[in-house]
Amino acid sequence: MTGAVMVESGGSSGGDFPAKLTKQVIVCSIIAACGGLMFGYDIGISGGVTSMDDFLIKFFPIVYAKKHEVKENNYCKYDNQYLQLFTSSLYLAAILASFIASITCKAFGRKVTIQAASVFFVTGSVLNAAAKDLGMLIAGRICLGIGVGFGNQAVPLFISEIAPTRYRGALNICFQLLITVGILLANFVNYGTSRIHPYGWRISLGGAGVPALILLVGSLLIVETPTSLIERGHIEEGLKILRKIRGVEDVQKEYEMITHATELASQEKHSYRKLMHRSNRPQLLVTVALQIFQQFTGINVIMFYAPVLFQTIGFGSDASLLSSAVTGSVNVASTFVANIIVDKAGRKSLLIEAAVQMFIAQSIMGGILAKYLTATSTMPDKYAWIVLILICIFVSGFAWSWGPLGWLIPSEIFPLEVRNAGFFFAVSTNMLFTFLIAQAFLTMLCHMQSGIFFFFAAWVLVMFLFAIFLLPETKGIPIDEMVDRVWKKHWYWKKYYNDEQAATK
Repeated sequence: MTGAVMVESGGSSGGDFPAKLTKQVIVCSIIAACGGLMFGYDIGISGGVTSMDDFLIKFFPIVYAKKHEVKENNYCKYDNQYLQLFTSSLYLAAILASFIASITCKAFGRKVTIQAASVFFVTGSVLNAAAKDLGMLIAGRICLGIGVGFGNQAVPLFISEIAPTRYRGALNICFQLLITVGILLANFVNYGTSRIHPYGWRISLGGAGVPALILLVGSLLIVETPTSLIERGHIEEGLKILRKIRGVEDVQKEYEMITHATELASQEKHSYRKLMHRSNRPQLLVTVALQIFQQFTGINVIMFYAPVLFQTIGFGSDASLLSSAVTGSVNVASTFVANIIVDKAGRKSLLIEAAVQMFIAQSIMGGILAKYLTATSTMPDKYAWIVLILICIFVSGFAWSWGPLGWLIPSEIFPLEVRNAGFFFAVSTNMLFTFLIAQAFLTMLCHMQSGIFFFFAAWVLVMFLFAIFLLPETKGIPIDEMVDRVWKKHWYWKKYYNDEQAATK
């Protein structure tokens, strides 16, 4: 078939089904992953905008005044609940939206849900760019949040279901890769618009509509996943699409696996109730833990508030925006590394190595800030640059591990009958703890000062132990065979399956 670029054979190293990595799969995965571009652009843009004087004068004059006080507290000048609400309101909306998206994914398909995400995101970007008051600004953020909830719910599932087993990790990480690209683009946009007075912030916020329009137009070109089609009764079309995306005629074994999974799923009318059964508890607990840990690495402290943080440690306004662009570049490059090695090195080893790397970087950062940055002092330049280097080391570790794998692993471990419900818990937990960190960080920075880095380092230590003892390896396992080949063989989680009646408890 035209467009087949690489062959996947059977075997434990490459999955069990004959398939080629077709251009159709690559194009569909990249287009769908543009949902990550939307999400990343927003993460990157919000921190830069909140450090722009024109934006603060219009919406947060109290913060502007505090920022320019002669004897300002380095750690407290941005401590304002309404300013934090500007960033965090998006994530509250995303929690509710991801629940609705879990229903639309099952009823109408992954493709339609992705299209809805792009429409909401375009709407939110228009409202933000045209905002005349704080209410309109927050309304725009809520629309963006709905788009994020829909996109984050549908895209990883879409990619995991469409990808051949051998390349599932690399293709799914395209979502996280484009998140990092979005963050980087936002940093450069902020660096440029910060010089455009008094409406540069409007250009930054309105720019969110560009990746959303790319996704909207691109979504017209992608196919629905065979699993979703078969699940919704479109059997022949599902088989046709399966042959198309695999690039081979012999898809009978995979088709039968999908059909069997959809038959089991159709018997379960209450997927959320089923998700609470003992037999699904291991996947649910691991999924929730991964989302909490992803946020408590402290990564969003860097990504949301990088310009604010760099100003705190002594960089000027322009230098802080440029420094955040540097960390954004490291983020993209390191996520690309994950894209290359995740299906070779495996999920678990990447998480363990990165936890060590992040723990060391955060601990040293905390020590430098504790010694050289008091409430009113300016950090010596050489130590400010050392902190920047340490932040880059921290970001690189996160970007090839807990960042992308926090989305990949939950998208591949649930049985079909609870897949949408299970991934809703991934998205909603992620959004909830993103909200909590975004809403609390500036206040935490004010009160904990340099201790905030030790706070997150302690969490990273817990994550390290979790990855060693409780996280199974899912590399190279067909998505609908995870229970038998992963969970029932894990030293701890297998106890949930020892009782033959576990699934009905």
